[in-house]
Amino acid sequence: MKKIQFQLNAKPTLTDFNTLVLPVFTHGQSISAAADFGVNGLIDALDKQDDFKGKTAQTLMLHHVAQLDCPRLLLVGMGDQEKLTEKGYLSAIQAMSKTLENSGATQVLDTCHLATPKGQNQSWSLYQNSLILQRSFYDYSHESRGEHKAKNPHLNQVCFMAEDNTAHQQSIAQGQASAIGMALTQDLANMPSNFCTPTYLADTAVKLGQQAGFKVTLLERAQMIEMGMGSFMAVAQGTDTPPKMICIEYQGGAAEQAPIALVGKGVTFDTGGISLKPGASMDEMKYDMGGAATVMGVFQALAELKPAINVVGVIPATENMPSGNAIKPGDVVRSLSGQTIEILNTDAEGRLILCDALTYAQQTYQPGLVVDIATLTGACIIALGHHVSGVLGNDQDLVNQLLEAGKTTYDRCWQLPLGEEWDEQLKSNFADMANIGGREGGTITAAQFLARFTKQVKWAHLDIAGTAWQSGANKGASGRPVPMLVEFIMQQVNK
Repeated sequence: MKKIQFQLNAKPTLTDFNTLVLPVFTHGQSISAAADFGVNGLIDALDKQDDFKGKTAQTLMLHHVAQLDCPRLLLVGMGDQEKLTEKGYLSAIQAMSKTLENSGATQVLDTCHLATPKGQNQSWSLYQNSLILQRSFYDYSHESRGEHKAKNPHLNQVCFMAEDNTAHQQSIAQGQASAIGMALTQDLANMPSNFCTPTYLADTAVKLGQQAGFKVTLLERAQMIEMGMGSFMAVAQGTDTPPKMICIEYQGGAAEQAPIALVGKGVTFDTGGISLKPGASMDEMKYDMGGAATVMGVFQALAELKPAINVVGVIPATENMPSGNAIKPGDVVRSLSGQTIEILNTDAEGRLILCDALTYAQQTYQPGLVVDIATLTGACIIALGHHVSGVLGNDQDLVNQLLEAGKTTYDRCWQLPLGEEWDEQLKSNFADMANIGGREGGTITAAQFLARFTKQVKWAHLDIAGTAWQSGANKGASGRPVPMLVEFIMQQVNK
């Protein structure tokens, strides 16, 4: 992905740019910079003539404005200044980005960070501007698209009219790095499952490790069987495609520092197994490795940011297929932890692979905390829709930090409870537990299952079933929750 050159300059020279971007509120209100550039009268006239009213996400590109020393002026509507919300602001910046993408703008002076929503500051706006502008370069151009014409963005340089200080620099760097990480997440998740296999995910991790200096360890089927990963291998036994346990290590902190462990569900295609899913929209089950793709994207961002902290990623990757060898409802398997599981539904496979990955991560890396990320339950979509991810955990401070990271980045999550009442739904007459707890509280019982494997560590679970991809005309991976997790990691660095 081409990288934009971002700069900061409190007193830029307009002749250095071919596009000036100014935010405009309703009733012709504009930021003070508009007066500095001598265009307040123009903005007022456009408002009175109903040519540009400054409505949220409205844009107007003007050319060769007499009083400006650059060829283009892009006005971006922000709506009512007193009612500007984070969502409204982000909609406006996305519209700005789209307009720039469809123009010949190459060197841009962006002042939209000066119009911040209530409760936010310039650093937040700089982060969002850099993230959204860099994200506009994303283009899914895998060979499977055939004669797809790849994007060739004109934009090269963006200068923000702001003081060049450390806080601003860090905000821009994190926004850009998160966007680059999201691009890898989107690429992997969007790829057809006959291309993005567990082996492809493993090869991607190896390449990323070679480029960034990460240590990468791969476990094969025979090794995992010998180690006793009976739960993970039960899901994998129905497919001829080799499963992988993919482990990535980033060491930016002291050698003795306990790492953050990110565990990502990597079901590269989920048929449901013997408990076969309905055929409608089953193609979208290629996105069931969204957690794995997220972990990869976070490590791509770490390669850009190089924070002083240790992070490990553990990805159990497999297909879930029906076959003569597939697990069946009623089968009992033994997990790596030694606990036995009665499989009542083979479509509740994500928790079966995650529980062994969670145990392996704890045994191998002794992490200070663990966050797992998974497209785990359709129940989460029913509960929360497609706007926020679900978060559950056994440590409230950890959950609060994830909630705050999501709020800061607007890659939000919402907490659901855990408790003994839901744990009782997992009782089995034939094993230590069942892998489902009935329809009621499905997101909670799925997390409660994982909680049985994380009693000795601070742990949180992100259910991203509703946020990892979009359906319909805009079908595709979202890249979430890479921004939230990158922000969370950076918060840990700064603690």
